[in-house]
Amino acid sequence: MHNKKSSSRFMLMLVLIFALAAFPASVSASHSWGNYHWARTANPFTIKVIDSMTTDWDDNLDIAIADWDQSSVLNVAKEAGSDGASARKRCRPVSGKVRSCNANYGFNGWLGLAQIWITGGVHIYQGTAKMNDSYLSSGYTETNKQHVICQEIGHAWGLGHQDESGADLNTCMDYSSRLDNPHPNQHDYDQLVTIYGSHTDSFNSYTGPATSVPPGFANADVHAQENWGEKVHESANGRSAIYERDFGNGNKIFTFVFWAE
Repeated sequence: MHNKKSSSRFMLMLVLIFALAAFPASVSASHSWGNYHWARTANPFTIKVIDSMTTDWDDNLDIAIADWDQSSVLNVAKEAGSDGASARKRCRPVSGKVRSCNANYGFNGWLGLAQIWITGGVHIYQGTAKMNDSYLSSGYTETNKQHVICQEIGHAWGLGHQDESGADLNTCMDYSSRLDNPHPNQHDYDQLVTIYGSHTDSFNSYTGPATSVPPGFANADVHAQENWGEKVHESANGRSAIYERDFGNGNKIFTFVFWAE
């Protein structure tokens, strides 16, 4: 009888060990991006994504918008853009919205770029997501492209990466070396609830910042790397980095870089 109990306990321990191994610790970790979020007085709220993309990216943008629109606290809607090639490359931000662009930005090292403008220390009031066709137009699959655009738009909500080691967590918010996860996973939606479901604000930043912003901040030229500011984070595997350009008094622009291998 004693041997049977010991065997049962041993088998239970093995089951628990394998169960824990199947779910990496990073899955349960927070992956908000520095507590940055859109101010809003109620949930769900709606952010419009301006389509400044060429027609070959339209399906990718539609899928990304549909994916993030599944959040219970955030509605995402597409707004038509009317940009020419030069405007797409500039990808000028629009107050209260996120602009998504693609262009041949050059072989400058990055596949995708997300930038958010912060006021009041934590409140997002505009953002951009850029896809670099110099790399992505050849040698990358549609799944790879979807992984990149899903991630860059996800950063605009205040999400960081679930993992930066190269592990595959079945989400576009990881850094799987295969870039084979074209959609968010449940933990991404749960994290949005953590960010936006815990409180509301006294104003809506998608209608503009609560206070006046310094001259040159809203339309700052942060296209070139030399204008991104100080590098404040780099992933262990070197695939991502965050840059901060500080305009003072809680006004900052963050650039989230997805480097090419």
